[in-house]
Amino acid sequence: MVRFLIVIFSIFMHGSALSAESVSGRVTVIDGDTIEMHGQRIRLHGIDAPESGQSCVNEDGKSYRCGQISANQMATYVSGKTVTCNLTDKDRYGRLVAACFVNGQDINERLVSEGWALAYIQYSRDYIGAEKAAKRDNLGVWRGQFIEPWKWRKGTRLVSSMQDKSDGCRIKGNISSSGKIYHTPESPWYARTKINTQKGERWFCSEEEAKAAGWRAPKR
Repeated sequence: MVRFLIVIFSIFMHGSALSAESVSGRVTVIDGDTIEMHGQRIRLHGIDAPESGQSCVNEDGKSYRCGQISANQMATYVSGKTVTCNLTDKDRYGRLVAACFVNGQDINERLVSEGWALAYIQYSRDYIGAEKAAKRDNLGVWRGQFIEPWKWRKGTRLVSSMQDKSDGCRIKGNISSSGKIYHTPESPWYARTKINTQKGERWFCSEEEAKAAGWRAPKR
């Protein structure tokens, strides 16, 4: 505790010393990208996770609490463990900013690589590779639709679409370089197909409806 307080004092009095300081201890999870150690909030460097009250849409078009899941994932990394945080900055809210580790593993990177946070490129490019891998493999929020947390905080929300209608409207109308293609739940491409209504993609209640709107079935 004494060492932690000395470090905090150094941060407030000598900002240039941040990059050389680290703190360790048990933590409490506040949300997907914020923890608390010895009463001090720490914002995880280089990542931005869905907000606590934020919802996303999964691959089946159903809404779920992605912000809550992100926080729960973070809790599985740190619960009952000693966390070491290398301090890099202090944000405008007075929180420390740090890259944090458990048993040598970068938990900032882990949350991004599993798809429950994004690389916060406005402040760092450290986790772009982890984000690309999660997006490629359709992990976490990348399985469906979501609003980037920094846009969500400014009021942007998912555009309502046929996902808000009955559960019977489960056919995905995707737009790609191959044209307008619809996928039924039986399609081998169904789970990996994401619907972005802002691009004109949509949900259909039947194959007849999809064909009438100009979509076709996949060739294989």
